[in-house]
Amino acid sequence: MTYPVLLETPRLRLREFQKGDEDDIHAWASDHEVVQYMIWGPNTLDHTRENLEKRLSSQKEQPRHVYELAITLKANHALIGSCDITLVQQPRTSGWLGYVLTQQYWRQGYMTEAVAAILKFGFSELNLHRIWATCDTRNVASARVMEKLGMRREA
Repeated sequence: MTYPVLLETPRLRLREFQKGDEDDIHAWASDHEVVQYMIWGPNTLDHTRENLEKRLSSQKEQPRHVYELAITLKANHALIGSCDITLVQQPRTSGWLGYVLTQQYWRQGYMTEAVAAILKFGFSELNLHRIWATCDTRNVASARVMEKLGMRREA
């Protein structure tokens, strides 16, 4: 699969990141509550800029091994989060899933909807055999997203 990737769900559009996304990304990346269970953050504005540049660069890689997509609302095009798959094995048959959502949109089913779309993309378009995710054991909401989508706890 090559650039650009666009996935749609009933309420969301998952699209490639763009230069103008910096402020929206920084809104969640600098929020202590949003990143409390992440292995990164909270970000400074410089970290957010570096991260966005990395995302934009990874979109052009051939072969591509990272698919980081901006989660936007169809209703008003607001960028509310991010969902990604990183291909990790050779041959590329496995992927690692990650996601983050602006706090204002928690507990509304958006993340489950977005992750379902990227899982479908990973299996049907990228032909992955296995997709996994990890989360801090205290992050009950993230674990619940995975459970709702039929992911199995392994450890």
